[in-house]
Amino acid sequence: MNDQDVLAQIERLLAEEHRLEQRHLGEGLAGQDRQRLRELAVGLDQCWDLLRQRRARRAAGLDPEGADVRSESTVEGYRQ
Repeated sequence: MNDQDVLAQIERLLAEEHRLEQRHLGEGLAGQDRQRLRELAVGLDQCWDLLRQRRARRAAGLDPEGADVRSESTVEGYRQ
């Protein structure tokens, strides 16, 4: 997966997130929609993290292909 692939995935996830939020504008999300929104948030965090890893590796003269998608617990743990 190259940087453009990661950015395309980010765009797809954002578009789905916005569609989901728009469908429930003015009302709360419940059940499967709330769970899907959570999954989208995690997926976005993982994609952004992967892109940052790739860019950092490239800046350090390393192969960006050595970057890996990190686990949910890792990327969600950055916020704390």
